[in-house]
Amino acid sequence: MRVLLINMPWSPIDLPSLALGILTRSVNEKVPGARAEVLHGNLDYFDWLTARPGFADFAADDYDYYALSSYFLGCGDWVFSSALYDDPEWRVTEFSEAMRRPVGARRLAQAVELHRSAPEFVRELAMRVVAQKPDVVGFTSTFQQNTAALAAARMIKELAPGTITVMGGANCDSAQGEATHRNFPFVDYVVRGEGEVAFPALLNALREGTGLAGITGLCWRDGDVSRANPMATAPLPPAAIVSPDYRGYLDRLAASAARHMIEPKLVIEGARGCWWGEKHHCTFCGLNGSFMQFRSKSPDAFFDEIVGMAREHRVLDMYIVDNILDMGYVTTLLPRLIETGYDLRMHVEIKANMRREQLKTLADAGLVFVQPGIESLNTRVLGLMDKGVSGCQNVRMLRDGASTGLSVSWNYLYGFPEERESDYEPVIAQIPALEHLTPPTGLSARIAIERFSPYFNRPELGFSELRAAKPYWLTYDLPEQELYDLAYIFDAPQRGIGAATAKRLNEALSAWMDANPTSRLVGHDLGERLVLLNRRRAFPWTTLVVDDPLELAAFRLLEQPRSQRTLVRKLGELFPGADAGALVPPLLERWSELGLLFTDAGQYVHVVPAPVNDEMLRLGFMRGVVADAAAPRPDDAARDTDRTPAALPA
Repeated sequence: MRVLLINMPWSPIDLPSLALGILTRSVNEKVPGARAEVLHGNLDYFDWLTARPGFADFAADDYDYYALSSYFLGCGDWVFSSALYDDPEWRVTEFSEAMRRPVGARRLAQAVELHRSAPEFVRELAMRVVAQKPDVVGFTSTFQQNTAALAAARMIKELAPGTITVMGGANCDSAQGEATHRNFPFVDYVVRGEGEVAFPALLNALREGTGLAGITGLCWRDGDVSRANPMATAPLPPAAIVSPDYRGYLDRLAASAARHMIEPKLVIEGARGCWWGEKHHCTFCGLNGSFMQFRSKSPDAFFDEIVGMAREHRVLDMYIVDNILDMGYVTTLLPRLIETGYDLRMHVEIKANMRREQLKTLADAGLVFVQPGIESLNTRVLGLMDKGVSGCQNVRMLRDGASTGLSVSWNYLYGFPEERESDYEPVIAQIPALEHLTPPTGLSARIAIERFSPYFNRPELGFSELRAAKPYWLTYDLPEQELYDLAYIFDAPQRGIGAATAKRLNEALSAWMDANPTSRLVGHDLGERLVLLNRRRAFPWTTLVVDDPLELAAFRLLEQPRSQRTLVRKLGELFPGADAGALVPPLLERWSELGLLFTDAGQYVHVVPAPVNDEMLRLGFMRGVVADAAAPRPDDAARDTDRTPAALPA
C-alpha cells in the first residue's frame, strides 16, 4: 500500500509538518506492507508561484501573511476557494468589498490574483499526485490549509476516482470533522482527534477488508450516509506519542526558491494539553480542542529526541509546539540541554509568572523565544480571562525576559464581557514607562470566539449569539448550520470597551512599538549602590544613583510585585529604627514620576532590567559611572544626572 501525505499551503514553509512527520513514522511502523511519504505541497506552491509572471517578487514574508498573519481574516483559505469550487472568480466581488479596508489595497490585489491562479496550481499538483499512483492520499488541515486540502482532494478524486482520500488535523476535530465529511463527498474518510492510532487502524482495516465502526473518531460512509464514530474518551498517553520523521523536508527545501529567504526550524513536541487549562481554562482559548488533559514525555525521552534531531538533521533551531511548558523540565530536561553545549535556539510557550532564575535556565538551554500568554497588563481583565496572573506579574515577565536575554512574543487583547474603560486608562498612561521593554507583536485586537473555548461552550459567560465568522461565509458555499459546524472562529456581538478606548490603547501601543528600538532603561547593581541608566523619550534623565540602604532595599523588594503596605512592613523588618510608613509613599511617587515603576491593582513592581556591561558601553553611559558612581563629576549637569537620595523628597 502506497500512502502519500500532502502538506498543502498555507502550512509555513520554514517548518516541516509535525502531524505528517508523526503519521509517516506511525504508518511505516504499524501498517504491514505500507510505505508513507510526504509531498511538500507548500514548498511546491511557493516555487510554482514565484516562477510565474507577476509573482517573481513574492517573498517569504508574503507567504507568511496568508499562512499566519491573516488567519482571523481568512485570506489564505479564501485564496484556494476558487480551486475548491473550480471558479477563478469565486466571490471576488464579495471578498473585495469586505476586505478592502482590513487588508489594504496592495494585499487585496495580491489576494485576488492568487485566488485566480489557485485552480491551475491545484490541477497541476493533482496530476503529479495521480501520476504516482498512490493507494491513499492523506491531508493534514491546520489553520489556513482547509480549502487548499479540500480542493486538492476534489481534483485527485476527479482524476483518479479509485484513490482513497483522507483528511485530519486540527480543522477536523469533533464537529468540524463531521461537517467536512458530510459536505465534501470527495473526502472518503476524516480522522478526528489524535491520528497516530486511528490513521494506521484505518489503513489496516482497508488492507484487511475489516469493519470501520470500531475505529475511534473516524468519519466514514455507509453507502451514501456519513457516519461518525465516537471520539476517544481518553487522550493518548505520552509514551505512545512517537517522534516525527522529517526525512525529505530539508532536501526539498534545499531545492526550493525559499531556501535563501528562511531559516528552517524543526518542529518538536514534548507535551499535549495544558496543565493550567485543566484547572482554569482561559475563557477565550480553544487551542487544545477536544482534549485538555496535560501529558508530557519523560525528560529522558524528550532529551533524546531533541539531541537526536539536531544530530540527524544538523539543525539547531526548533519550534516546541507544546501549549505550555512542563515546569518539571526546568529542573530535569533543561540542565541536560545546557550540558550538551549545543547552541540551540528554540521557541516555547510558558506561563507569565515564571521566576527570573527559571527564565535564566530557559535562556541558557536555548529556549530563547518565549510566548508567555500575556494578553493584558490589567489584573481585573486578566481575571476575566481566568489567566491566573496579575498585570504586575506580566510586566515583571517583560522585564525579566529582557534581563535574561529572552525574546518575548505577546499580544494585547480586549473585548471581554464586564471589562471597563477604567481597566485600560491606567495602563495607557503608564505605557511610556515601558517603552524599553518588548512591545506586543501588533496592535491590540478584539477577541475572537474560538470553538472549544469556555466562551463558546458556556453562553452564560457573555456570548450567546454566535455565527460562523464572516470569512467562512466568503469562502464556502454551505448553509448556515453547516458553516457553524465547520467553523473554528465565530462572530458575536461586541462586548467590553468601545472604539474610543480601543483607539487610545492602540495609539499608545503604536507609540511603544515605534519608540522601542531606541529606548533603554537598565540597572547595574554594584552592591552598595545601584546605577540606573535611561534613554526613554518621556523621561529626560539619563543617570540615577540609588545608594541609600533603605531605598536600595525597597528597590530590590520591588523585584516582585508588592503592595505599599507589604513594602512598608518588610522594610520595617529590615530597618526597625526607620519610619518606613513615612518614607515609602513619597519614594513610590518619585520613582513613578521617573518611570521606574508599574502599578496595578494596588501593587508596584520596578521595570528596570539588569544589563550587561557591553550594553552599557554601547549606550554611551559608562564613562566612569560604574567605577565611581557616587562621586560628583564636573559634567553631571550637562548629562542631566538625577541623584538619589538627594533628589527624592525627604
